[in-house]
Amino acid sequence: MKDTMKLFLLGTALSITVAPAYAEDKPKAEVMTSWTSGGEAAALDVIKREFEKRGGVWKDSSIAGFGAADAAFQNRLVAGDPPTAKQAVIGLANADFVNQGLLNPIDDVAEAGKWTNALPKSIADLVSYNGKVYLAPTGAHGESWVFYSKEAFAKAGVSEEPKTWDEFFTALDKLKAAGVQPVAWGGQSWQESKVFNMILLTQVGIDGFLKIYVDTDKDEVSTEGVKKTLDILGKLRAYVDEGAPGRNWNDATAMVITGKAGVQFMGDWAKGEFIAAGKELGKDYGCMLAPQSPGMVYVADAFSFPKIADAASQKGQTLLAEIAMDPTVQVEFSLKKGSVPMRTDVDQSSLDVCAKKGLELMSAGKIVPDQALILSPQQAGALNDYVDEFWTNPSEDSTSGAEKFFAIFE
Repeated sequence: MKDTMKLFLLGTALSITVAPAYAEDKPKAEVMTSWTSGGEAAALDVIKREFEKRGGVWKDSSIAGFGAADAAFQNRLVAGDPPTAKQAVIGLANADFVNQGLLNPIDDVAEAGKWTNALPKSIADLVSYNGKVYLAPTGAHGESWVFYSKEAFAKAGVSEEPKTWDEFFTALDKLKAAGVQPVAWGGQSWQESKVFNMILLTQVGIDGFLKIYVDTDKDEVSTEGVKKTLDILGKLRAYVDEGAPGRNWNDATAMVITGKAGVQFMGDWAKGEFIAAGKELGKDYGCMLAPQSPGMVYVADAFSFPKIADAASQKGQTLLAEIAMDPTVQVEFSLKKGSVPMRTDVDQSSLDVCAKKGLELMSAGKIVPDQALILSPQQAGALNDYVDEFWTNPSEDSTSGAEKFFAIFE
């Protein structure tokens, strides 16, 4: 009996001493994102499961709201305690972190995976800084989408998707007359600025949009386009409910899912909420580009990798970058999130008609970047504030509003 007890104690001691060493050899990743809604969490779980399948140890640090997650991330950087990886938007928003030497480049992973052959050049350029790759893209989102309830449209007698803004407002009037809340509005500044941009694209076209945001052009054509955009945006106020201020985007999506509201202006990540709710595209809901849109505004997510000394976390960064760009993972992630894969060489057969349309527009170059990709964080924040101020001030006319818009770039 004593010998048996000795063997048991010896085995226990060995397990105590060996287990930690074994765990330290595994890649580990604390991943900070703002992906907390149903569709977002399901998409993130695709990456998490693959990370764990390949022997990694995963810690989730998701925080609701991109702004809140971004602030928490910066606090962690200042404190010298960064997470292994952070959900990021590709583009200028990461330039300061790169220039301060706070992020790790992932050139080795990108070169081994031949990312330059798999990514559109515009995306490859936006995940690179100073000639090195710093971001592992997960998926792209179109931001020119209008989601609508098939049930609500049927109740209001709206039989076809509106093709023009006049037809769209006629449809909203029919929804209101039928006792359906016409627009599920997310009353937060970042949501409002996305609606502004999708309308702006319909008024000035792709070249005009780029002239305004990239060239900071404010000639007569650009100014007139902004004024028309503000007129349409202002007209939407009459179709929004009193509970809209402060409403989260996914709560607005839920209004369309349940048929309480007719339409929602939102990026295609909203599709992930319909999927999570078991709703079928074409049967329960539809998606259309904003009326008269020649293409779509897009944004793309990625993982960034802070400088970190821990060897297991460094292994985790390498593994996570590889997984994010895995062709199968890219498709499975997009199916849950409502996005489109960043790789151009993936199997598209399982993608829905909206995702395929998004890929078609991207492949044809009929896209313009979200302001977060091409403006400094300060300018992007100023744009959000500007649109919110206009939206909440019905007395302001489009002429003075246009003047304030162009002042953002001065």
